[in-house]
Amino acid sequence: MSLGKEFKKFIARGNVIDLAVGVVIGAAFGKITTSLAEGIIMPLIGWLFGDIDFSNKFIRLSEIPEGYEGSLSNYAELKEAGVQMIGYGDLITQVINFLLIAFAVFMLVRAANRAMDEMQELAGQTEDSSKSPDVPTDPQLDVLKKILAELKKEEGNAPADGAQRA
Repeated sequence: MSLGKEFKKFIARGNVIDLAVGVVIGAAFGKITTSLAEGIIMPLIGWLFGDIDFSNKFIRLSEIPEGYEGSLSNYAELKEAGVQMIGYGDLITQVINFLLIAFAVFMLVRAANRAMDEMQELAGQTEDSSKSPDVPTDPQLDVLKKILAELKKEEGNAPADGAQRA
């Protein structure tokens, strides 16, 4: 198989498209969660616990250059002046942001899972009620359901090597 045909086959698979959609949605969701963390959650934490600012926490490794007139406690200014430092404050800030975002995503997924469970329970109840003899059903829908069941059965019996059956 040529490289071009193999690539087309690869792209045509649903998994690649699903992954691409996931990446795009993830990037957009990342902006939302970053905004949530920086615009809402971190100010609330600062308000509750006092103004917590880790951005200027660092260990200075080299001497301050002669002629430097900026603040000795401002990480950004010292870095711009060429002072070698270990900026552990930014790491602490990013870890806190990650934990907050991970918790927010967890709560969102938890709510979505509960909603999906409720929808499945409701679907199960409506499926049971549609099987009762006093509720009329659509014959075309019944035929489609049978076809779907047959396709699923055939899919389950497909050979493991991916070979097509005649």
